[in-house]
Amino acid sequence: MILAAGLLLAAAGCDRPDRDAEAPAPARAAFSHDLPEDVSGYYVPVTEVRVDNWRLHHLFMGQVPEFIAWEAGQRTAGFAPVMIEFEDMAGPPVATDAGERRRRLRLIPAAYAVTEDRVRIEALSGGLGAVSFEGKLDQDALSHARRNLGDEGAVVTGRLKVGNRTFDGVSMRWWAGD
Repeated sequence: MILAAGLLLAAAGCDRPDRDAEAPAPARAAFSHDLPEDVSGYYVPVTEVRVDNWRLHHLFMGQVPEFIAWEAGQRTAGFAPVMIEFEDMAGPPVATDAGERRRRLRLIPAAYAVTEDRVRIEALSGGLGAVSFEGKLDQDALSHARRNLGDEGAVVTGRLKVGNRTFDGVSMRWWAGD
């Protein structure tokens, strides 16, 4: 009887959490931003980045209210405050109201983190596989580009991963858009 009671106490002690053990780290939020400044606009590669028939067309970042709405769950199909777009260089042009252009593939993020000096986006594409970009945002260069309504200088530099391919040193200039 004493042996059975001792075994029960020992087994119960095994289920007790270890007070000295560290609690698991909280999961990183899938979507986050910390932007004291407006970084909205299109970030266009300074030099061509191409994966097979697909060319990186731009990285888009919206205004702070768009980040807030997205993170609160207010989402519109086909739009996010951070997106990556690729252009099909092999397919036929598509007619639009503004004329012809190449077919584009817009990637909506599965996760992002944007601060005043960093941008990270992760997305998944049926045609390209896993796509991610992580880069440094140069606020001085961005301010200069915004004052001049666009500039050829790089404002974002980072690493693009598309499927099993990695492109280091991808530089992008800022453009306000139409």
